[in-house]
Amino acid sequence: METILLVNDEADVRATAREILEGQGYELLEALDAEEAVRVAATHQAPIDLLLTDVVMPGASGQDLAMLLGLQRPDLRVLYMSSFAIIKGQRQFTEVENGLDLGVRIILKPFTAERLIEKVQEVLATKPPSPFDQRPDAWRNV
Repeated sequence: METILLVNDEADVRATAREILEGQGYELLEALDAEEAVRVAATHQAPIDLLLTDVVMPGASGQDLAMLLGLQRPDLRVLYMSSFAIIKGQRQFTEVENGLDLGVRIILKPFTAERLIEKVQEVLATKPPSPFDQRPDAWRNV
């Protein structure tokens, strides 16, 4: 059984995603922000296969969280979720300082159960990042 760390500050999004993913047999760990996610990950001794995180949250961003947890768990795969895409290089978001890199895995909210399952399976099927790729730009290939 694969374990997913679900991080989102919206309780209804977490509840919906939890229901969908637990229904598919995944083990879910939950956090409402990056700070709580770091604590949850630190107390969970078994592997965490996927970080499913919102991009924009109070405190640290989803990208900051992914980089931090990736240093502690080098084989962690990441799937971002957002109500809007902030991708570096897209003209309309060039002013966004901390946009995501092109090529990151992202699912836009609201999502259907089928779309969430499809994206989670797609990301879990990818090769984990290399421990040598622990630099900020390495996460685009996750």
